[in-house]
Amino acid sequence: MTQATGVASVSLALLVTGSLALIAVDVLAQPLSKGTLITGLILLILLPAVLLGQYAPPPYRLPYRWRWGLLGLQVLLTYPPVLVFEFKWLSLLGFLAGAVLLTVPRPASIVIALAVAASGPLLVHSSLVSTSRGGMSVLVSTVITGSGVYAVVHLALLAARLQASHSQAARLAEHRERARIAQDLHDLVGSSLVSIAVQSENALRHTPAATPGHQVLSEIATLARRAHGEVRGITGNRASAQLHTELAHAQRLLSQAGISTRTTLPPQVDLPGLVSDCLGAVLREGIGNVLQHSQASRCDIEVTTTAGRLRLSVDNDGVPPTAGGTGSVSGPGSGLANLRFRTLALGGTLTTHIDGGQCVLTAELPLDPPDPADPADPLDPSMTLGDTDRVHKGARV
Repeated sequence: MTQATGVASVSLALLVTGSLALIAVDVLAQPLSKGTLITGLILLILLPAVLLGQYAPPPYRLPYRWRWGLLGLQVLLTYPPVLVFEFKWLSLLGFLAGAVLLTVPRPASIVIALAVAASGPLLVHSSLVSTSRGGMSVLVSTVITGSGVYAVVHLALLAARLQASHSQAARLAEHRERARIAQDLHDLVGSSLVSIAVQSENALRHTPAATPGHQVLSEIATLARRAHGEVRGITGNRASAQLHTELAHAQRLLSQAGISTRTTLPPQVDLPGLVSDCLGAVLREGIGNVLQHSQASRCDIEVTTTAGRLRLSVDNDGVPPTAGGTGSVSGPGSGLANLRFRTLALGGTLTTHIDGGQCVLTAELPLDPPDPADPADPLDPSMTLGDTDRVHKGARV
């Protein structure tokens, strides 16, 4: 837990327990029947669990559907008791308004929260509640409490989202740097090694076998071939996380950011390394875009297999209203543009669809992809000396 989240949690707990303690003191001071007092105390014992469950910041934030259930329970614990405990219970309207702002999507949340705030003065001026407090006093109290609750919880959510975004950005930077180093090793060191090997073998053909130089050139050529074989093995197994690893990391990161996550997976499928690595990279970039470029409250990750093809989709809400359209990768997710060519090389597709604040990123690959050919592979043992020189020069340009 970050320091900001910890401060928010403590502040929220003090706000809830302190406010309910004041209400309990007012209830106990009233000349009510024993049964009514016991009922009020039971309600005040239930309310902290409901309120803290509703407002809990990440990583303790409950799933979205659970918060809806708690919101309905909170309504039942707020309005009916007002008819019995009257003005003493009106202080809870602020907590309900804050819960509405945190649970109901906008703009409906603002309208409902305003209705909750307005219900206080309406109850005061009706015959249902008798109180010495004025309607304006109840309204101001509701607004202050509701805005305070919303501000504390919202700041905790922003802190958690920022931490998760920084974590994912660091992870993306690490993988991109590894890929860059591997590519440089493949292009520069590999081309130099194969150039040494080819030139040594060419010199061997013009060197008598009985001379000492022939043995030296033979050892140089063998060593160079072995070295570029090792380089080929290193660059062929670049450090990219497998799909199942990325799925687990994505769920953990989104949960820490307070984003409700649902993952759908097919039965166990044996994925080729190229497919698993490519989809893992797509998922990594997609989750990074969710954290950095949206205000998402939910994210659905679905992996399906159909007719020899594997499909990965990342569906989230909270996309800015200025974004929109369908097609290949663009906009805030421009980091995915490079992955489009990677999926195309494996016979797949990578598309995005943005509509009504919802973004769906979809990558589809064959389960048996073609081996992507490298038209200028400096590690090809069949290359001639002239071919090697051209690749060697091109790699260093």
